[in-house]
Amino acid sequence: MGHLDHAAYGWLTPVLSYAMACFGAALGLRCTVQALAALTARSRRNWLLAAASAIGTGIWTMHFIAMLGFTVGGTEIRYDIPRTVLSLLVAMAVAGAGAFALGYGRARGPAMLVAGLATGLGVAAMHYIGLSAVRLHGSIGYDLPAVALSVLIAVATATAGLWTALNVRSSLAVGLASLVMGAAVTSMHYTGMAAVTVTVTPSPEALAGATASQFVFPLTVGLGAYLFLTSAFVALTPTAAERAATVSAQRPTRAPGAV
Repeated sequence: MGHLDHAAYGWLTPVLSYAMACFGAALGLRCTVQALAALTARSRRNWLLAAASAIGTGIWTMHFIAMLGFTVGGTEIRYDIPRTVLSLLVAMAVAGAGAFALGYGRARGPAMLVAGLATGLGVAAMHYIGLSAVRLHGSIGYDLPAVALSVLIAVATATAGLWTALNVRSSLAVGLASLVMGAAVTSMHYTGMAAVTVTVTPSPEALAGATASQFVFPLTVGLGAYLFLTSAFVALTPTAAERAATVSAQRPTRAPGAV
């Protein structure tokens, strides 16, 4: 059995991955709040697309920032590029499915539960597709009870996030909810990683795929930059309530007794 280290750089990757999970959740919730208050179908669709990209990108970036600290004694680690990209697409697709089910579902309760289940299973799929992209000298196994627990955490996290999107409106509440969601997503990741076992088979052959510094790190930085630029746009866009308050404040007031 190879020695697994999930934090080869100390607390750097766990803290950064948690921060990214919180950031993606906060941005996604903010976009969802905007979508639910949108006055036109086009505006609602665009905000839901932004929410899906923010949540999906945040989850994926959190996963691979954490993976940058993953090492196995006795073997190098490479990543299969097509599967890594597939895991990103899955993350965005399932986040989109959840957001649109929430935004267009007529019965909010059942829609939230169905969307939470589908999104949670999709997040778990993203995680394990990402792990299947790992290439090393040896074989990877999984502890099934720990895998099941990680899937359960993913479903609970997704459902809680969608419930929050339905019931949270204030900026402070969104911030607190994003901290909780970030903790849950990070817990899901490290629970899933605790399920991993590696049997190392030393070999002089070169591994296929790209190293983390060649592919995963640049892609993670690029997606992180995308999230920050999107957050700047969203932060500068007033909510429907803020727009209504501005319009109300700009209306001329009628003097007492005026006809």
